[in-house]
Amino acid sequence: METANHDLIEEYHSEDIMSVNHSKLIHRLCVALNRYEDQYDILPELELELSTVKCKPDISIYNHLMVDWLNDVIFYSKPPITAVEILSPRQALTELTDKAYKQYFPAGVLSVWLIIPVLQNAYILFPDGSKQVFTKGQLIDSVTGIELDLDLLFR
Repeated sequence: METANHDLIEEYHSEDIMSVNHSKLIHRLCVALNRYEDQYDILPELELELSTVKCKPDISIYNHLMVDWLNDVIFYSKPPITAVEILSPRQALTELTDKAYKQYFPAGVLSVWLIIPVLQNAYILFPDGSKQVFTKGQLIDSVTGIELDLDLLFR
């Protein structure tokens, strides 16, 4: 029986496996970002079909989108302003940096947040190769103007 469970888990990609901390961080990020609801749409786990690839950031941040309750979209093709990725327990950091530089930025994403739960820090990557590192206090995204208290996020 143990083997069957292991086989089932092996069928998923490392980014598809949701852990408790990963799930908690998505929730806390969405709650913290709610104060920007008048300016942005904060969309967790949105399936994207960008010009470069199909993908699913943990959170996508958009300028307000038109709502059409009668015609939903499964794979959204417009890139977000910001994509947020949380490192999963079995995921290599290079998977996330590759996703930023090879998928998100070529498709038009303007900033990518990488949240590293085990180290309780965050990075913001930009298309020009620059980055900012946040280990405590306020994360500030110069693209969106969003500020996020990392101490509250990792409390």
